Amino acid sequence: MKIGILGYTQSGKKSLFTLLTTRAIPPGRKEQESIEGVAPVRDPRVDVLSRLAQPERTRYAETNVVLLPDLEQGSKDRHWLEAARRCDLLCVVVRAFQSGSVYHPAGSVDAERDRLNLDAELLLADLELIEKRLERMRKEKRAGQTPAQVMEEAVLDKCRETVEAGVPLKDIALDEHQVKAIRSLGFLSMLPTLWTYNVDEQHITDNPWRDRKDSFVVSCLIEQEIASLQDETERREYLQSLGLEFSGLDRLNRAAYDMLGLMSFYTVGKDEVRAWTIRKGARAPEAAGKIHSDIERGFIRADVIKYDDFVAAGGEDAIRKSGKENLRGKDYVIEDGDICHFRFNV
Repeated sequence: MKIGILGYTQSGKKSLFTLLTTRAIPPGRKEQESIEGVAPVRDPRVDVLSRLAQPERTRYAETNVVLLPDLEQGSKDRHWLEAARRCDLLCVVVRAFQSGSVYHPAGSVDAERDRLNLDAELLLADLELIEKRLERMRKEKRAGQTPAQVMEEAVLDKCRETVEAGVPLKDIALDEHQVKAIRSLGFLSMLPTLWTYNVDEQHITDNPWRDRKDSFVVSCLIEQEIASLQDETERREYLQSLGLEFSGLDRLNRAAYDMLGLMSFYTVGKDEVRAWTIRKGARAPEAAGKIHSDIERGFIRADVIKYDDFVAAGGEDAIRKSGKENLRGKDYVIEDGDICHFRFNV
């Protein structure tokens, strides 16, 4: 999973990127340069499994995060565009905090105005791509068209009408063949988009965006304070004082997983406890392939333990004695939280 962080300058993008990846922004970074980092997906179930199994090492699932160049309203220089198209999800940061020491490029803080403008920038980038592609196809039409080109042109005409109406392409009704015809173009408004409002501390739980399905609320200032606390008990108490159960970074990863239809399964052993990311609905061989392609190719069966059963039993030895380890074949659909051991032969 690759998350692209996008937004206007002074919105908190750089702070969010550093908090997620612990990677500092290089002082010599060019304005048009993207920066990539890796963010661990903090999962409390991994911590519980690690306490029970006492492995040599513990590994969370990981997310690739890309800090895209600043988006400038009205600018034709879209240095962020190509890198954004290579992402699986866009995390568009909208400034919703007041600060006398941090300027806003528009002169005032207005989150709804900025969201509308940012949304318009994404749609405009798609519209320009549609028009360029259609213009090229019209020139090529003189030599005749294949059935695939005829379909692509018809789909693009439909997409142009949709974008000109201010509607993102993810909301257009396309069948599988129509989507395939335009997939390689990498339209931004077809990507899942998480509108991330960077708020003041007093608005972390009281704000107009918390119940919107495609919106997420975080305070980078609070996240910096949480990150500075080394003691886990102090962190929990601080979160509770704010009316929160999990930090914003943990909630952001979960929101991204939900939008992309992803989940986690686990492997547990004396050497390692590890979380693996997989799409919802994946079958056992596909999950095995996340570990190694040879395991998927030579898949025989999966020994599956449910997370709650493992925790209730207190460990792997006890769960096996209880008879709650299940043998599953190639058609088994992995469930969120499954603990798997794959049998294979190549």
